[in-house]
This record gives sequence, structure tokens and C-alpha cells, in this order.
Amino acid sequence: MAAALGGCNFVVLDPSGDIAAQQRDLLVISTLLMLLIIVPVMALTAFFAWKYRASNTKARYEPEWSHSTQMELVIWSAPLLIIICLGALTWMGTHLLDPYRPLDRIAAGKPVPADTKPLDVEVVALDWKWLFIYPEQGIATVNDLAAPVGRPIRFRITASSVMNAFYVPTLAGMIYAMPGMRTELNAVANAPGESRGFSSNYSGAGFSGMFFRFQALSDADFNAWTSEAKASEERLTRAAYLELERPSENVPARRFADIDPTLFDAILNMCVEPGKMCMKEMMAIDARGGLGLEGVANVLPLTYDKHARRGTVFGGAPSYVVGICTPEELATALTLSAARPASRDTALVRGAGLPLPALSGSLPAFTPISLPSREPRESLLGPRRPSNS
Repeated sequence: MAAALGGCNFVVLDPSGDIAAQQRDLLVISTLLMLLIIVPVMALTAFFAWKYRASNTKARYEPEWSHSTQMELVIWSAPLLIIICLGALTWMGTHLLDPYRPLDRIAAGKPVPADTKPLDVEVVALDWKWLFIYPEQGIATVNDLAAPVGRPIRFRITASSVMNAFYVPTLAGMIYAMPGMRTELNAVANAPGESRGFSSNYSGAGFSGMFFRFQALSDADFNAWTSEAKASEERLTRAAYLELERPSENVPARRFADIDPTLFDAILNMCVEPGKMCMKEMMAIDARGGLGLEGVANVLPLTYDKHARRGTVFGGAPSYVVGICTPEELATALTLSAARPASRDTALVRGAGLPLPALSGSLPAFTPISLPSREPRESLLGPRRPSNS
């Protein structure tokens, strides 16, 4: 068994990053604490089976025995103490290793220098590849991640379509990448080297090839790596991103020499496509109470399914609100329209005040109207009732 395991790469137990090393220590300490119960129980199980075997006539036989205060104390106090230790360890680790918490040390006994600026990396999980944007350097890469040794790294993570999990075992623990949400991870590489990162959450057909290379480099090597990326002829515009976003498998590493500085924010808010309202803008409208009746006809419905409006069979045709009225008002309008036919060229939408093509098909053409005040309308049509018609 030792020879077979000798060929394994124990990367989780032998990381190169300080955060991953602290997580390894938590794993080892927790395992040792639990072994304080597991090992004695397994040993006593074997001992009792041997001592009280049928052939051992010298073993003490007490069929009326039912209680021992000393044994109860041992049985309950030992696990309780271990649970208290595990709880304290978990509580401290949860706060000290919070992925959103900025680093306060590079390694044990080595605090982060006061003038150190973290390296910002914006991460986007695509189908099925990883996009890394370096806003400070003005470059982007696909399936190729690099960082200088000893400099804190601040990852801002999102996804384009489905949920993935960003994980570099040598660097830090995994954290989820979700569309429309931004997660964060702070980490640092303490030794130069190359390792592999991947998605640890199943995300579809190309999941098995969703790997990327992570390089921990010296400052000089990182500057050289950045210069090579800037020498690329590819540019990451919004149009280029929409092409890159399409599902593809086993994608080789790519580099982009120039990026749209607003791209990550647009990806996060699901508005990379021209003319699409950003999610944060919609939330701002909702926070102010919505657009109201006057503006409802001016907003096209927003479909955030990443593939629904790109030629797939599941994408519905775009639609918009033509008018807002009750069934009674519609009946009145149809009656007036039948008595005085209106032009089929345009129809005035009540509330929005926008000329739109008149309704066609089985309904006759009409001009929706508004009665001058609430009292005459209710006296003529009766109490107003809400309707989805």
C-alpha cells in the first residue's frame, strides 16, 4: 500500500500557499482529535472480542451488571471535550480563513508590508473554460493564471451561465462562481512552482476538461509573463467576449493584450450585449419603487438565459406591453371603435403616450382611451377590478 501511494501527489497536504497550508493544518489537527476517540474504540473492540471469547473460561462473567459511574464519565466526557476543541478550532478557522478577509500575513511570522497592494484578478467561469482578467496590467488570459510569489492575490469571481467552483489546491480552498453574483478569495503563493487549478463543481458536458495552469513566479518572471501577454494580437472586446462565451471544450491557453475595462462589471450584471439593461440598473429602479404605469410600456422584457435569444429553438420572440387597461375599458374601447372606426396606421397607448402599430388580426382596430376622472369611469363601468388580461 505504501508503494502504491508513493506515486500520488498529496497536493492538499503539501501546498505552497499560506492559506492552503493553514487549511491543511486544520485538516490534520481535526483528524488527530477525532482519532483520539476512534483509535481507542477500535483497539478496545478488538481487545474485548479477544478477552471475552467463548474459549476464555477465566474471563469474569457478570450477567447482572448494568451500570458504572466511572465508565459513564469516560464515555461522555472524552467526546464532549473533543467536540469543544473541534468547535473552537472551527470557529477560529472560519473567521481567520474567511475567503473575503484581506490577508494580514504572507507566512507564519511574516506580516503583509504596509505598502503592499494586492494583485487583482477577475475570474469568470465559462462553458467550459476559465477567463482571467488583470485590470491593473490591462491583459486577460484563458486557462492560464500567474501571480508573483509573496504578493497577496485578490480574486473576484463570477460565472457566465451555470455554477462552478474555483479551486487551486496549492493556493487556497475552493469558492463558488455563480452567474449574477460576485464571490471573493484572498490568497498568496509562498514558493515558485507550477500547479493545476480546476472546477470542483460539475457543470456539464465539458466539465472534465475545465482545467487551467497556475504559475507562481518571481517578480521578474511575472513581469516577463505579462509582457508576453501584451504582445498578443488578440483584443478582448465585448464582441470578442460574446464569441469566447460560447460553449467549447478542452480550450488551449489564450492571451489578450487589451481588454475592455468595463467588461467584468458587464459580465457580472449580465449586460454584455449591446442595449441590454444591466442587473444593477434594474435593481436601482426596483429600489425606487419601479418605473410606474407611465414607464411600463417603454421597457422590453429582460431575458437572462444566456442562450435564449441567440438562435436556439428555446428562445421566444421579443415582446412588449401594448397598453394597460381593465377588461371594462377594453370593452368600451371596442364599442367606441366599432361605432367610429379609427385609422389602422397607429394606436395611442394609454399611459406611455407612444405611437405603436395598431393591433391586427381578429380584433378590430381601435384607439385606447382614458376617461377624464375616476368618478365618471366608475359610474359608467362599475368598480375597477385588477386583471392580467
